[in-house]
Amino acid sequence: MADPRISHIELDEATILWRNADIEQERRIAIFDLIEDSVFKPLRAFESGHEGPYRLHLSVRDGRLSMKIADEAGAEVESLLLGLARFRRSIREYFAICESYYQAIRKATPQEIETIDMARRSIHNEAAEILIERLDGKIETDFVTARRLFTLICVLHIRG
Repeated sequence: MADPRISHIELDEATILWRNADIEQERRIAIFDLIEDSVFKPLRAFESGHEGPYRLHLSVRDGRLSMKIADEAGAEVESLLLGLARFRRSIREYFAICESYYQAIRKATPQEIETIDMARRSIHNEAAEILIERLDGKIETDFVTARRLFTLICVLHIRG
């Protein structure tokens, strides 16, 4: 029976050079949420009879997102490389607004926090739409899964 979802996620620790407690919490939440509820259907693997669930390894190599997809037993069923040029602006803006958000949580009014959070969600939403577009014809996913994957793409880009 088909089960097109993510059951395990691993980020390339060599890619992640630095992270703070706020970023680590974002990473944990995104991974937990993806494992609990995701729509992830790599089309070539699915058509070849690998119907999920899938194990996913993410890393950044030479400015590209590497997505190694394996079956439950760990056998690789597909590998994708996505150029990240279209995400650079979104990643930069997302880091900037997150920094403002984390600072605001500590000392701003609830109204100021809400305003910053709305901007953060807007950037996140735009990036999720770009990811869905970039995965078109390769991996079927939904908006919520794409948002969570974008969070992990950002974690892989932290340089300290």
